[in-house]
Amino acid sequence: MKHQHILQQNFQVSFNYDIIFSRSIFDVSNTSLIEVIKKEPFFQQPKVAIVIDKGVVDCTDQLVTNIISYFEYHQFIVTETNFLVVEGGEVVKNNPNHIEEVLELINNNKIDRHSFLIAIGGGAVLDAVGYAAAIAHRGVRLIRIPTTVLSQNDSGVGVKNSMNYFGKKNFLGTFAPPYAVLNDSDFLKTLSQRDWRSGISEAIKVALIKDVAFFDWIESNTQLLNNRDTEIMEELIIRCAALHTHHISKEGDPFEKGSSRPLDFGHWAAHKLEQLTNYEVTHGEAVAIGIALDVTYSFLSKKIDEYSLNRVLNCFIALGFSITHPMLTIKLDEVIKGLDEFREHLGGQLTIMLLREIGKGEEVHFLDNTQIADSIQHITSFHHLNTAIC
Repeated sequence: MKHQHILQQNFQVSFNYDIIFSRSIFDVSNTSLIEVIKKEPFFQQPKVAIVIDKGVVDCTDQLVTNIISYFEYHQFIVTETNFLVVEGGEVVKNNPNHIEEVLELINNNKIDRHSFLIAIGGGAVLDAVGYAAAIAHRGVRLIRIPTTVLSQNDSGVGVKNSMNYFGKKNFLGTFAPPYAVLNDSDFLKTLSQRDWRSGISEAIKVALIKDVAFFDWIESNTQLLNNRDTEIMEELIIRCAALHTHHISKEGDPFEKGSSRPLDFGHWAAHKLEQLTNYEVTHGEAVAIGIALDVTYSFLSKKIDEYSLNRVLNCFIALGFSITHPMLTIKLDEVIKGLDEFREHLGGQLTIMLLREIGKGEEVHFLDNTQIADSIQHITSFHHLNTAIC
Protein backbone atom coordinates (compact mmCIF):
# COMPACT_ATOMS: atom_id res chain seq x y z
CA MET A 1 0.00 0.00 0.00
CA LYS A 2 1.39 3.36 -1.06
CA HIS A 3 1.51 6.17 1.40
CA GLN A 4 0.89 9.77 0.45
CA HIS A 5 2.67 12.64 2.13
CA ILE A 6 1.50 16.21 1.65
CA LEU A 7 3.34 19.29 2.81
CA GLN A 8 1.20 22.38 2.52
CA GLN A 9 3.10 25.59 1.95
CA ASN A 10 1.32 28.82 2.78
CA PHE A 11 2.91 32.23 3.19
CA GLN A 12 2.18 35.85 2.38
CA VAL A 13 4.50 38.49 1.02
CA SER A 14 3.69 42.16 1.48
CA PHE A 15 4.68 44.56 -1.30
CA ASN A 16 5.07 48.25 -0.53
CA TYR A 17 6.39 50.95 -2.81
CA ASP A 18 6.05 54.72 -3.02
CA ILE A 19 4.65 56.51 -6.06
CA ILE A 20 6.09 60.01 -5.91
CA PHE A 21 4.75 62.96 -7.91
CA SER A 22 7.28 65.72 -8.40
CA ARG A 23 8.97 68.07 -10.85
CA SER A 24 12.62 68.39 -11.90
CA ILE A 25 13.78 65.28 -10.08
CA PHE A 26 17.33 65.62 -11.45
CA ASP A 27 17.73 69.11 -10.03
CA VAL A 28 20.24 68.69 -7.21
CA SER A 29 17.88 70.47 -4.80
CA ASN A 30 15.23 67.79 -5.36
CA THR A 31 16.10 64.89 -3.05
CA SER A 32 13.19 62.60 -4.01
CA LEU A 33 15.32 60.09 -5.94
CA ILE A 34 18.30 60.02 -3.60
CA GLU A 35 16.01 59.56 -0.60
CA VAL A 36 14.50 56.50 -2.29
CA ILE A 37 17.95 55.03 -2.87
CA LYS A 38 19.05 55.77 0.70
CA LYS A 39 15.76 54.68 2.29
CA GLU A 40 17.26 51.48 3.67
CA PRO A 41 20.57 51.23 5.53
CA PHE A 42 23.23 49.65 3.34
CA PHE A 43 26.44 47.80 4.01
CA GLN A 44 28.16 49.70 1.22
CA GLN A 45 27.03 52.31 -1.25
CA PRO A 46 24.61 50.63 -3.66
CA LYS A 47 25.48 50.49 -7.34
CA VAL A 48 23.27 52.14 -9.93
CA ALA A 49 22.64 51.44 -13.63
CA ILE A 50 20.32 53.53 -15.79
CA VAL A 51 18.36 52.72 -18.95
CA ILE A 52 16.86 55.64 -20.85
CA ASP A 53 14.34 55.84 -23.66
CA LYS A 54 16.09 57.30 -26.74
CA GLY A 55 13.12 59.55 -27.41
CA VAL A 56 13.58 61.14 -23.99
CA VAL A 57 17.31 61.64 -24.55
CA ASP A 58 16.66 63.28 -27.93
CA CYS A 59 14.07 65.67 -26.47
CA THR A 60 15.75 66.57 -23.17
CA ASP A 61 18.80 68.82 -23.22
CA GLN A 62 21.88 67.35 -21.50
CA LEU A 63 19.88 64.65 -19.70
CA VAL A 64 22.75 62.19 -19.17
CA THR A 65 25.07 65.00 -18.05
CA ASN A 66 22.45 66.29 -15.63
CA ILE A 67 21.90 62.82 -14.16
CA ILE A 68 25.66 62.34 -13.66
CA SER A 69 25.87 65.77 -11.99
CA TYR A 70 22.92 64.91 -9.76
CA PHE A 71 24.57 61.74 -8.48
CA GLU A 72 27.97 63.45 -8.10
CA TYR A 73 26.35 66.15 -5.97
CA HIS A 74 24.87 63.44 -3.75
CA GLN A 75 28.25 61.65 -3.60
CA PHE A 76 27.47 58.71 -5.87
CA ILE A 77 29.86 57.63 -8.59
CA VAL A 78 27.96 57.38 -11.88
CA THR A 79 29.63 57.59 -15.29
CA GLU A 80 28.51 57.01 -18.87
CA THR A 81 29.33 53.30 -18.47
CA ASN A 82 26.37 53.10 -16.12
CA PHE A 83 23.97 54.16 -18.91
CA LEU A 84 22.18 52.40 -21.74
CA VAL A 85 19.97 54.18 -24.27
CA VAL A 86 17.31 52.03 -25.97
CA GLU A 87 14.69 52.61 -28.63
CA GLY A 88 11.32 53.64 -27.27
CA GLY A 89 7.85 52.49 -28.23
CA GLU A 90 6.89 48.93 -29.11
CA VAL A 91 10.24 48.50 -30.93
CA VAL A 92 11.91 47.80 -27.58
CA LYS A 93 9.31 45.15 -26.71
CA ASN A 94 9.41 43.43 -30.09
CA ASN A 95 13.17 42.79 -30.24
CA PRO A 96 14.75 40.38 -27.70
CA ASN A 97 18.16 41.93 -28.42
CA HIS A 98 17.16 44.92 -26.32
CA ILE A 99 16.60 42.64 -23.32
CA GLU A 100 20.09 41.20 -23.88
CA GLU A 101 21.50 44.74 -23.84
CA VAL A 102 19.82 45.50 -20.51
CA LEU A 103 21.04 42.23 -19.03
CA GLU A 104 24.57 43.04 -20.19
CA LEU A 105 24.31 46.44 -18.50
CA ILE A 106 23.24 44.73 -15.28
CA ASN A 107 26.06 42.21 -15.52
CA ASN A 108 28.79 44.67 -16.52
CA ASN A 109 27.91 47.04 -13.68
CA LYS A 110 27.58 44.17 -11.19
CA ILE A 111 24.03 45.14 -10.30
CA ASP A 112 22.82 42.80 -7.56
CA ARG A 113 19.69 42.54 -5.45
CA HIS A 114 20.83 45.45 -3.28
CA SER A 115 21.64 47.64 -6.27
CA PHE A 116 19.30 49.78 -8.36
CA LEU A 117 18.31 49.62 -12.00
CA ILE A 118 16.63 52.89 -12.99
CA ALA A 119 14.35 52.92 -16.04
CA ILE A 120 13.52 56.30 -17.57
CA GLY A 121 11.02 56.34 -20.41
CA GLY A 122 7.59 55.56 -21.74
CA GLY A 123 5.50 52.53 -20.90
CA ALA A 124 7.09 50.20 -23.44
CA VAL A 125 10.61 50.90 -22.13
CA LEU A 126 9.45 50.45 -18.54
CA ASP A 127 7.81 47.14 -19.51
CA ALA A 128 10.93 45.80 -21.21
CA VAL A 129 13.45 47.02 -18.63
CA GLY A 130 11.21 45.77 -15.85
CA TYR A 131 11.17 42.33 -17.47
CA ALA A 132 14.98 42.27 -17.59
CA ALA A 133 15.16 43.46 -13.96
CA ALA A 134 12.79 40.69 -12.88
CA ILE A 135 14.79 37.88 -14.47
CA ALA A 136 18.29 39.10 -13.55
CA HIS A 137 19.34 37.48 -10.26
CA ARG A 138 15.64 36.52 -9.92
CA GLY A 139 14.91 40.20 -9.40
CA VAL A 140 16.92 43.37 -8.90
CA ARG A 141 15.55 46.61 -7.48
CA LEU A 142 13.82 48.62 -10.19
CA ILE A 143 13.09 52.33 -9.92
CA ARG A 144 10.70 53.51 -12.60
CA ILE A 145 10.75 57.09 -13.85
CA PRO A 146 7.84 57.26 -16.33
CA THR A 147 8.03 60.07 -18.88
CA THR A 148 4.67 59.89 -20.67
CA VAL A 149 1.10 60.47 -19.58
CA LEU A 150 0.29 56.83 -20.29
CA SER A 151 3.14 55.49 -18.17
CA GLN A 152 2.66 57.99 -15.33
CA ASN A 153 -1.04 57.32 -14.88
CA ASP A 154 -1.24 53.61 -15.76
CA SER A 155 1.51 51.18 -16.74
CA GLY A 156 4.34 52.73 -14.76
CA VAL A 157 2.54 52.59 -11.42
CA GLY A 158 1.46 48.94 -11.63
CA VAL A 159 3.15 45.58 -11.14
CA LYS A 160 3.44 44.20 -14.69
CA ASN A 161 6.44 43.88 -17.00
CA SER A 162 6.44 42.37 -20.47
CA MET A 163 7.77 41.68 -23.94
CA ASN A 164 5.92 40.92 -27.15
CA TYR A 165 6.62 37.48 -28.60
CA PHE A 166 5.21 35.13 -31.25
CA GLY A 167 3.51 38.23 -32.68
CA LYS A 168 1.42 38.52 -29.52
CA LYS A 169 1.20 41.51 -27.22
CA ASN A 170 2.83 40.91 -23.81
CA PHE A 171 3.32 37.15 -24.38
CA LEU A 172 6.40 37.18 -22.15
CA GLY A 173 6.21 38.91 -18.80
CA THR A 174 6.32 38.93 -15.04
CA PHE A 175 4.45 40.38 -12.11
CA ALA A 176 7.19 42.21 -10.25
CA PRO A 177 6.41 45.38 -8.28
CA PRO A 178 8.98 48.18 -8.62
CA TYR A 179 11.04 49.44 -5.71
CA ALA A 180 9.63 52.93 -6.29
CA VAL A 181 8.03 55.10 -8.98
CA LEU A 182 8.90 58.76 -9.50
CA ASN A 183 6.61 60.76 -11.77
CA ASP A 184 8.26 63.95 -13.01
CA SER A 185 5.77 66.18 -14.84
CA ASP A 186 8.62 68.12 -16.47
CA PHE A 187 9.10 65.17 -18.83
CA LEU A 188 5.58 65.71 -20.18
CA LYS A 189 6.85 68.87 -21.89
CA THR A 190 8.88 66.67 -24.24
CA LEU A 191 5.80 64.87 -25.59
CA SER A 192 4.26 65.38 -29.00
CA GLN A 193 0.60 66.36 -29.00
CA ARG A 194 -0.20 62.81 -30.08
CA ASP A 195 1.61 61.25 -27.11
CA TRP A 196 0.23 63.88 -24.71
CA ARG A 197 -3.29 62.94 -25.79
CA SER A 198 -2.69 59.20 -25.97
CA GLY A 199 -2.42 58.61 -22.24
CA ILE A 200 -5.73 60.31 -21.48
CA SER A 201 -7.57 57.24 -22.81
CA GLU A 202 -6.46 55.18 -19.80
CA ALA A 203 -7.87 57.83 -17.47
CA ILE A 204 -11.19 57.72 -19.32
CA LYS A 205 -11.11 53.94 -19.07
CA VAL A 206 -10.78 53.80 -15.30
CA ALA A 207 -13.24 56.67 -14.83
CA LEU A 208 -15.91 54.90 -16.90
CA ILE A 209 -15.79 51.72 -14.83
CA LYS A 210 -15.02 53.15 -11.39
CA ASP A 211 -15.64 56.88 -10.90
CA VAL A 212 -18.39 58.88 -12.62
CA ALA A 213 -17.20 62.12 -10.97
CA PHE A 214 -13.77 61.65 -12.57
CA PHE A 215 -15.36 61.16 -15.99
CA ASP A 216 -17.43 64.32 -15.46
CA TRP A 217 -14.21 66.16 -14.59
CA ILE A 218 -12.39 64.92 -17.73
CA GLU A 219 -15.39 65.82 -19.88
CA SER A 220 -15.44 69.37 -18.48
CA ASN A 221 -11.68 69.86 -18.91
CA THR A 222 -11.16 68.67 -22.48
CA GLN A 223 -10.17 72.13 -23.70
CA LEU A 224 -7.57 72.65 -20.98
CA LEU A 225 -6.16 69.19 -21.65
CA ASN A 226 -5.98 70.00 -25.37
CA ASN A 227 -4.15 73.21 -24.49
CA ARG A 228 -1.57 71.22 -22.47
CA ASP A 229 -2.38 72.75 -19.11
CA THR A 230 0.25 71.19 -16.82
CA GLU A 231 -1.68 71.44 -13.56
CA ILE A 232 -4.81 69.89 -15.08
CA MET A 233 -2.74 67.04 -16.52
CA GLU A 234 -1.00 66.52 -13.18
CA GLU A 235 -4.39 66.19 -11.51
CA LEU A 236 -5.58 63.74 -14.17
CA ILE A 237 -2.46 61.61 -13.71
CA ILE A 238 -2.70 61.54 -9.91
CA ARG A 239 -6.42 60.68 -9.90
CA CYS A 240 -5.99 58.00 -12.55
CA ALA A 241 -2.95 56.47 -10.82
CA ALA A 242 -4.83 56.43 -7.51
CA LEU A 243 -7.74 54.49 -9.05
CA HIS A 244 -5.37 52.02 -10.70
CA THR A 245 -3.30 51.37 -7.60
CA HIS A 246 -6.39 51.09 -5.40
CA HIS A 247 -7.73 48.38 -7.69
CA ILE A 248 -4.42 46.51 -7.71
CA SER A 249 -4.03 46.59 -3.92
CA LYS A 250 -7.63 46.32 -2.72
CA GLU A 251 -9.58 44.23 -5.24
CA GLY A 252 -7.95 40.93 -4.37
CA ASP A 253 -6.22 39.82 -7.58
CA PRO A 254 -3.06 41.91 -8.13
CA PHE A 255 -1.32 39.16 -10.11
CA GLU A 256 -4.40 38.33 -12.23
CA LYS A 257 -4.82 34.69 -11.23
CA GLY A 258 -8.57 34.73 -11.90
CA SER A 259 -10.59 35.43 -15.04
CA SER A 260 -11.60 38.98 -14.16
CA ARG A 261 -9.49 41.87 -15.40
CA PRO A 262 -11.46 45.13 -15.11
CA LEU A 263 -8.51 47.40 -15.86
CA ASP A 264 -8.35 45.88 -19.34
CA PHE A 265 -11.67 47.46 -20.29
CA GLY A 266 -11.46 48.16 -24.03
CA HIS A 267 -8.19 46.27 -24.36
CA TRP A 268 -9.20 43.07 -26.14
CA ALA A 269 -9.72 44.94 -29.42
CA ALA A 270 -6.98 47.48 -28.65
CA HIS A 271 -4.25 44.84 -28.40
CA LYS A 272 -5.35 43.28 -31.68
CA LEU A 273 -5.54 46.64 -33.43
CA GLU A 274 -2.01 47.50 -32.35
CA GLN A 275 -0.79 44.23 -33.83
CA LEU A 276 -2.78 44.58 -37.07
CA THR A 277 -1.37 48.08 -37.66
CA ASN A 278 2.17 46.94 -36.87
CA TYR A 279 2.00 49.22 -33.82
CA GLU A 280 1.56 52.35 -35.96
CA VAL A 281 -1.48 53.01 -33.76
CA THR A 282 -0.22 53.82 -30.26
CA HIS A 283 -1.48 51.88 -27.26
CA GLY A 284 -3.47 54.85 -25.97
CA GLU A 285 -5.05 55.46 -29.37
CA ALA A 286 -5.96 51.78 -29.66
CA VAL A 287 -7.46 51.81 -26.16
CA ALA A 288 -9.64 54.79 -27.10
CA ILE A 289 -10.97 52.85 -30.09
CA GLY A 290 -11.38 49.68 -28.03
CA ILE A 291 -13.35 51.55 -25.37
CA ALA A 292 -15.53 53.19 -28.03
CA LEU A 293 -16.24 49.74 -29.46
CA ASP A 294 -17.13 48.16 -26.12
CA VAL A 295 -19.24 51.12 -24.98
CA THR A 296 -21.15 50.93 -28.27
CA TYR A 297 -21.59 47.19 -27.77
CA SER A 298 -22.95 47.99 -24.31
CA PHE A 299 -25.48 50.37 -25.90
CA LEU A 300 -26.56 47.84 -28.54
CA SER A 301 -26.95 45.31 -25.71
CA LYS A 302 -29.29 47.81 -23.96
CA LYS A 303 -26.99 48.12 -20.97
CA ILE A 304 -26.56 51.88 -21.34
CA ASP A 305 -28.70 54.54 -23.00
CA GLU A 306 -27.84 56.52 -26.11
CA TYR A 307 -27.18 59.70 -24.14
CA SER A 308 -24.43 57.96 -22.13
CA LEU A 309 -22.96 56.43 -25.28
CA ASN A 310 -22.82 59.80 -27.02
CA ARG A 311 -21.18 61.43 -23.99
CA VAL A 312 -18.34 58.91 -24.11
CA LEU A 313 -17.84 59.03 -27.88
CA ASN A 314 -18.02 62.83 -27.98
CA CYS A 315 -15.51 63.10 -25.11
CA PHE A 316 -12.96 61.11 -27.10
CA ILE A 317 -13.61 63.18 -30.23
CA ALA A 318 -13.36 66.46 -28.28
CA LEU A 319 -9.90 65.37 -27.12
CA GLY A 320 -8.84 64.69 -30.71
CA PHE A 321 -9.02 60.90 -30.68
CA SER A 322 -10.23 58.83 -33.58
CA ILE A 323 -12.82 56.35 -32.33
CA THR A 324 -12.44 54.02 -35.30
CA HIS A 325 -9.84 52.63 -37.70
CA PRO A 326 -10.18 51.13 -41.22
CA MET A 327 -8.50 47.93 -40.04
CA LEU A 328 -11.53 47.14 -37.87
CA THR A 329 -13.55 46.60 -41.03
CA ILE A 330 -10.84 45.38 -43.39
CA LYS A 331 -9.64 42.72 -40.93
CA LEU A 332 -12.90 42.09 -39.06
CA ASP A 333 -12.29 38.34 -38.78
CA GLU A 334 -8.83 38.98 -37.33
CA VAL A 335 -10.23 41.53 -34.89
CA ILE A 336 -12.76 38.99 -33.64
CA LYS A 337 -9.95 36.45 -33.22
CA GLY A 338 -8.51 38.93 -30.74
CA LEU A 339 -11.20 37.80 -28.29
CA ASP A 340 -9.74 34.31 -28.11
CA GLU A 341 -6.18 35.64 -27.88
CA PHE A 342 -7.31 37.87 -25.01
CA ARG A 343 -8.81 34.87 -23.21
CA GLU A 344 -5.72 32.77 -23.91
CA HIS A 345 -3.42 35.43 -22.48
CA LEU A 346 -5.33 35.50 -19.20
CA GLY A 347 -6.54 31.90 -19.13
CA GLY A 348 -9.78 30.76 -17.58
CA GLN A 349 -13.15 31.92 -18.80
CA LEU A 350 -13.47 34.71 -21.35
CA THR A 351 -14.30 37.79 -19.30
CA ILE A 352 -14.96 41.14 -20.97
CA MET A 353 -15.81 44.36 -19.18
CA LEU A 354 -18.76 46.29 -20.60
CA LEU A 355 -20.53 49.35 -19.24
CA ARG A 356 -23.67 49.25 -17.10
CA GLU A 357 -23.63 53.01 -16.57
CA ILE A 358 -20.96 55.70 -16.58
CA GLY A 359 -18.86 54.92 -13.53
CA LYS A 360 -19.93 51.27 -13.29
CA GLY A 361 -18.71 48.30 -15.31
CA GLU A 362 -20.29 44.90 -15.82
CA GLU A 363 -18.48 41.72 -16.81
CA VAL A 364 -19.81 39.37 -19.49
CA HIS A 365 -18.48 36.06 -20.79
CA PHE A 366 -19.64 36.18 -24.39
CA LEU A 367 -19.66 38.70 -27.23
CA ASP A 368 -21.77 38.18 -30.34
CA ASN A 369 -19.80 38.48 -33.60
CA THR A 370 -22.64 40.16 -35.46
CA GLN A 371 -23.07 42.71 -32.71
CA ILE A 372 -19.32 43.40 -32.74
CA ALA A 373 -19.61 44.13 -36.48
CA ASP A 374 -22.64 46.37 -35.84
CA SER A 375 -20.71 48.22 -33.13
CA ILE A 376 -17.81 48.84 -35.51
CA GLN A 377 -20.22 50.17 -38.13
CA HIS A 378 -21.83 52.47 -35.54
CA ILE A 379 -18.59 54.03 -34.28
CA THR A 380 -17.34 54.45 -37.85
CA SER A 381 -20.53 56.30 -38.87
CA PHE A 382 -20.54 58.33 -35.65
CA HIS A 383 -16.90 59.35 -36.12
CA HIS A 384 -17.35 60.43 -39.74
CA LEU A 385 -20.53 62.38 -38.95
CA ASN A 386 -19.24 64.17 -35.88
CA THR A 387 -15.74 64.97 -37.12
CA ALA A 388 -17.27 66.31 -40.34
CA ILE A 389 -19.50 68.58 -38.24
CA CYS A 390 -16.48 69.77 -36.24
